[in-house]
Order: sequence, then C-alpha cells, then structure tokens
Amino acid sequence: MAAMGIITKFTNCRILRDHKIFWEDLWVRDGKVIDPLKLFYVEKKHYDRVVDLEGALVSPGFIDLQINGGFGVDFSHDLLKDPSGLDKVAKGILAHGVTSFCPTIVTSKAHVYQRILPLLKRRKGGIWGAEILGAHVEGPFISAEKKGAHSEADICEFENEISTVQQIYGDLNNIMIVTLAPEKKNALKVVNALSSQGIVVSFHHRDPGIVGLLGMDSKSTVYYGVIADGIHTHHSTLRIAYKSHPEGVVLVTDAISAMGLGDGNHYLGEKVIQIKNGRACIAGTSTLCGSVATMIDCISHFIRAIRCPLVEALEAASMHPAAVLGLETKKGTLNYGSDADFVVLDDSLSILSTWIRGECVYSKKTEK
Repeated sequence: MAAMGIITKFTNCRILRDHKIFWEDLWVRDGKVIDPLKLFYVEKKHYDRVVDLEGALVSPGFIDLQINGGFGVDFSHDLLKDPSGLDKVAKGILAHGVTSFCPTIVTSKAHVYQRILPLLKRRKGGIWGAEILGAHVEGPFISAEKKGAHSEADICEFENEISTVQQIYGDLNNIMIVTLAPEKKNALKVVNALSSQGIVVSFHHRDPGIVGLLGMDSKSTVYYGVIADGIHTHHSTLRIAYKSHPEGVVLVTDAISAMGLGDGNHYLGEKVIQIKNGRACIAGTSTLCGSVATMIDCISHFIRAIRCPLVEALEAASMHPAAVLGLETKKGTLNYGSDADFVVLDDSLSILSTWIRGECVYSKKTEK
C-alpha cells in the first residue's frame, strides 16, 4: 500500500463514476478515493505525486463472485494438497482486472468443506493478489436434476435445517455466499438462518429461470449471475435478461482450473476436462463444467453479443457484485470514500494496469 498520508492524483484519464464516463482526475489517499474540493478548500492541501494515465479509461476494479479456480488450480480439490494454490489464482487474476473475488467450492463431501473453508479467510488485496471477500459455497444443497458437473452422490437435503448445513460445512465464518436449490424441503428456514448471519443466499439453476424471476413483484433489486463467455448462455437469452432488468445483471466467470491453460485435456479433481475453442466439457460428453473465460473476456463478449453500453457492462462486473454483497459503499465504484480499487484499460478494453487501495498491483508494461 502507498505510504500513509501520501496524496496521489491520477490525471489525463476518463473515469467511470455515477453511471457516466467523463474526463476527470482521480484523487487517492490512504487507499481511498477522496474529494479534491474538500482537500483544497477545507484541508488546504495539494497532491504529493502525479500519475499520468495517458488518456486511458479507469473503471472500478472487477469483482468475481463465482470462480472455481484457474491457472491449473482447482479450489475444491487442489487446496487440500497445496494451499498456496489460492495465492496463485489471487495473483493471476490481477492481470484480468479482478481486484476482489469469492473463491468458489462446488458440491463436495463434508470433510472437504471442513478442510478447505478454513483456508479461505477474508484477506485484503495487494501486490500478492486480489482481495478475498469470503468463500462462495455452491452445493451440496442443489437440485439433482440441474446438477451439471456437480457430483450427484454428494448432493444433500436439509434434513435438520441449519444444523445440517453446519454439520456439512463446519464453521460458517469464512462463507460469504451459499448457492442452494430453493425448492428443497426446509430451504426457506435455512435461507433465513443464513441471512441472519450475514451470508448471501443465491438460488441455483431452476425453473422458470431468470425471466420468470424477473417477472416477480419485488421492492428490492433482483440480481442474477450471468456467465457471458459466449458458451453458457445464448445471445438471445442474454439479451432478454438484460433488456428486462439491466440493473440486476452480475457478470461472473465461473472459471475452472483450466482458465489460462489453453485448449487440451486438463484435470478438474478426478475428472478429465476437455477444452476446445474455449468450451470446457467433461471429456467424452457435452456437459459443461464451468468456464475458462476471464472477467474481461466476459465483459467484452457481453458488449459484443447484446450491444450493451460500455458503462453498463463495466458496472455489471463491479458495482452490481459489490451491491450483492452489501459492499456498495466500499467496493464497485469510484465514489468519494470508496476503496481505491480500479483497473486501467485502453480503448480496446485491454488491461493496462490494476490497482488495489491506490497501489499498482499489475502493469502490462512490466509484465514478464
């Protein structure tokens, strides 16, 4: 982190703020975005250093709520052997503009959760990697009919309500999100119990799906995760969901261990995964088992596929996921007082640099 009290002015840049992109300097002190007018007229201070961004675009840092691994590391299996794999992924995703994430654990046996979840402690981001916001546990309380690549043998019911959840997961302290099937018996009681502990509950694949959910009468914003990799969701479905409820779309990667490895056969736990033209399937089948897309890949595809405005695509990867977690006053915007987590992009949406709390944690210029 930059030295305490040092005021940095990022200049010659276009900033995404308040749903608009405009030319303005970005001022940072002690890891926070600050108001230059208060600095000048109240504190009677000026900047200590200047960073010229050469006309680039500055977006709030991306937040990935669903990422199963990457760069050869699978969170649900490989961390049992080598916990340092978490650091490898946290470091690797900086190059793709991700400043915060929720490492995701898929349907597993109880002893796996109880050994892995203690490793997924919340951790501030920095040069060592993106911030860990807490774990996303996808399963084992999901639908067997909509299991995808999840292990059907490990899918569970809420037999004793929240007690069953605690018996499976163990300590809940490191959990930020639980994805479950709402149609299961006792699910509503479990949802209420988890929510009372500050855990966000997400609904797994279900009927009637996104369109049906958006038709509900709700006083609060309904958020829905979309894997905009050009494979998981058809363009027409993306377009309908976006047009129906643009303020609720949340871009997630659902990336697996093969992200960053290229085409070929790779292991996902004990399963062999075949990657071909960016499509990840269980070898010998057409069953999708996650994505190999990066967050900036998803943003770029979202814009191309449905002609989404740049501002809204960037907000779907930053402001919206922050709001899902109740972190909208700290993350996902460049408003005054928010964490100075941001990504610098060129006009083709290539990542030039990534910053966490005002510190450069990735630079394309110095990339080896």
